[in-house]
Amino acid sequence: MCKAVSEGSIDFYKQRKLKEALYMAAERGHVEYITHFLTSSSYPILDFRYKNDQKLLQIAAESRHYNVYNIICEFLRKPDKDGLNKSEYGQHSDKLKKAMEYKDNLDNNILHTVARITPLSQIDHIQGAILQMQRELQWFKEVESIAEPKDCESVNKDNKTPRKVFKENHKELGKEAENSMKETATSCTVVGALIVTIMFAAAFTVPGENDKNDEKTDLPIFLTNKVFTTFIVSDAISLFSSTTSVIMFLGILTSRYSEDDFHKSLPTKMIIGLFTLFLSIATMMIVFSCGLYIILDGKSSIVIPSILLASVPVASFIWMQFPLLKDLSISTFGQGVFDRKQKNLF
Repeated sequence: MCKAVSEGSIDFYKQRKLKEALYMAAERGHVEYITHFLTSSSYPILDFRYKNDQKLLQIAAESRHYNVYNIICEFLRKPDKDGLNKSEYGQHSDKLKKAMEYKDNLDNNILHTVARITPLSQIDHIQGAILQMQRELQWFKEVESIAEPKDCESVNKDNKTPRKVFKENHKELGKEAENSMKETATSCTVVGALIVTIMFAAAFTVPGENDKNDEKTDLPIFLTNKVFTTFIVSDAISLFSSTTSVIMFLGILTSRYSEDDFHKSLPTKMIIGLFTLFLSIATMMIVFSCGLYIILDGKSSIVIPSILLASVPVASFIWMQFPLLKDLSISTFGQGVFDRKQKNLF
């Protein structure tokens, strides 16, 4: 198809087939196909109009395919005819500006398009309403970051700005994400509060007795034991980390839950809360194991199985909560969905 297009003008039938192929490529994220046409053909494929008079960039944004979206944006960022690369001066090329302000037959620009959830949006593969809401915000803010201020305040035929369209279209998803976050935070708050209570009591209920021979200090008799030191340090870590987790989860429960909170604020609190809760559970098991080792010194047949059983709660927590913690961390602090590996292709 690229060879046929490169030969010159094509008839209506061939152009229709080409438009269908490019539409399907943008919808399904076939970046290699579109890249081949952008680099090997002078045919104006980015000016093609599809359903509702949308162009290829709008379809890529609506389909949530960051690779196709990035490759088209980088192509439009190429130096203008005068040879000036405006991106070096913090500006966008004239081609990219025109593409961002272009409107379809409903007067929707690309910000209106990305603010809507449609069958093309393909967010069902993302597990959990929290991650879905965060990904949608990342998409909207990514497009908003390269749009002109007038595009952000532009209204469509329904007299709605992109931000208003986003709020209306994500109302149900935001409510679902809010409920999911509150349920998780409530459950974890109860667990964290129990650990705080237990670890606070354990700090003053040390194994063994105090040294009655030393009336001045009356220190624990196991004070010089390295295992006892591990017991005290682990207890302190568990107490402080569980207290931190409770504070983080309380912060989630008392949040106002606006759309922008799901972008960084709430996910960050959830990450810190889950990590510190895991740390408190792990160190609590270490405290339990050290206490058994000190009290049952020499009885390895009881101590070793007990220590092995103490690892079960830690492994269970990792199995159930680690996937959420990992996905949230990658989505919030990782490279994200918008990498720039394609920028050197042009």
